[in-house]
Amino acid sequence: MQDHDHDALKATANALADAARAETLAYFRGASLGIENKAGDGFDPVTVADRAAEKAMRAVLADRRPNDAILGEEFGNTAGDSGLTWVLDPIDGTRAYLSGTPTWGVLIALSDDTGPQFGIIDQPYTAERFIGGLGEARLIGPHGEQVLRTLQPRPLSDSILFTTFPEVGSPDEEAAFNSLSQQVRLTRYGMDCYAYALLALGQIDLVVEAGLQAYDIQAPIAVIEAAGGVVTDWKGGPAHQGGRVVAAANAEIHAAALEVLSKAPE
Repeated sequence: MQDHDHDALKATANALADAARAETLAYFRGASLGIENKAGDGFDPVTVADRAAEKAMRAVLADRRPNDAILGEEFGNTAGDSGLTWVLDPIDGTRAYLSGTPTWGVLIALSDDTGPQFGIIDQPYTAERFIGGLGEARLIGPHGEQVLRTLQPRPLSDSILFTTFPEVGSPDEEAAFNSLSQQVRLTRYGMDCYAYALLALGQIDLVVEAGLQAYDIQAPIAVIEAAGGVVTDWKGGPAHQGGRVVAAANAEIHAAALEVLSKAPE
């Protein structure tokens, strides 16, 4: 990304977040969400707000960055020739969104062929924007700005773990997660992308997930790594294509989590 104007890219990312914030807030806690189920079995909801937010972000990119590629949850791939891809999840945590809880968020990542280089986790209702990459690691919120910095090492037995298990994951994956959960001080469930934001903010130690897509994890990777954390798959490899993911506040707690999770069957 050395040949690109970083300030212009950051401005575009924030414009995307602004556009999605307006659309998601227009429908949040309203009665006309137009909920549909994308899953054959189970429940994978999408709302009119998901689609409106992604359309709004795509319109910004068509105006400001027409040569960049796009990967969006609701409208798929759009080819580009700049070497950059915007990875968009207009509402990460649609179940939370339609339930009225403020733990969903808008995920925006800017990636090149090596993975995400810049990311935003935006929570429109609480007006919190977590930004990471290209020299930034900061939270802009109702109480002003602060630097994002992950927690320093502490024993696994003192750590706080967040996850969406048992809502996602196979039985083997859930068993591996439960083995880890039994070794930490506190486990909390169902926070969606807000858990990754809390990790970058230095509030928790670990987030462990499975069954993720690229648009679920690329923005959190950029934000957490900028704040000093580590994000990989359960074997310690790259996680930006999704699948099984462990996000950790530091290398030491990451290694301790991998010691447990890496034993899960493929």
